[in-house]
Amino acid sequence: MAEEIKPRFEFRTWAKNFGLVEKKMRKLSACEGIRESTEIYIVSAGNNDNNTKIRDKLMDIKIFVTEKEGLEQWNPRMKGEFPMKAKSLVEEVFPAFEVEMPNLEREEYTLDQYLSEVIDPHQQLAAVRVFKRRFAFTINNCITEIAEIEINGAGLQTVAVESVDVPAILKAKDMLSLNEFENVNYLRAIKRVIGMEPLPT
Repeated sequence: MAEEIKPRFEFRTWAKNFGLVEKKMRKLSACEGIRESTEIYIVSAGNNDNNTKIRDKLMDIKIFVTEKEGLEQWNPRMKGEFPMKAKSLVEEVFPAFEVEMPNLEREEYTLDQYLSEVIDPHQQLAAVRVFKRRFAFTINNCITEIAEIEINGAGLQTVAVESVDVPAILKAKDMLSLNEFENVNYLRAIKRVIGMEPLPT
């Protein structure tokens, strides 16, 4: 039998610039790779527990599992591909948004049709374009990254530390002087940028 894959815990935080944190990161680890991607996040006013994104016509939904020591754990809920059957939208996708299901007039939707006919007209949903340039490191045996992000054109940086080992993440946070930073996942950060969720006071 295949070994069960354990979902990782994650700490992620945001700022206009992580200059000093990045210096520490690069001192502790060589950069192990750079990746760029353009993605579409579908954010819902109905909940913060399901993270839905689309990349290369593939839809990925992750569900919030639990929080431990201020870290979040997420697990895959659904993976789908466009064109997508209306049946899948009804049974798998919209339940994750926890908002009213619109009338679907097609039996199958391309990505463009899904965005323009289903998401854009919905008052509680928003399609948000996100560009990512991610720089990978390993800190205290944790997957670590600093990334340049554009959320509907708004530029930010994000730093993340991930592992199945919670104490290792907490140690890596301390090594990078991140203990005073708020843990904010992609979903909440995007909702703050577009005004769907208030900024912290």
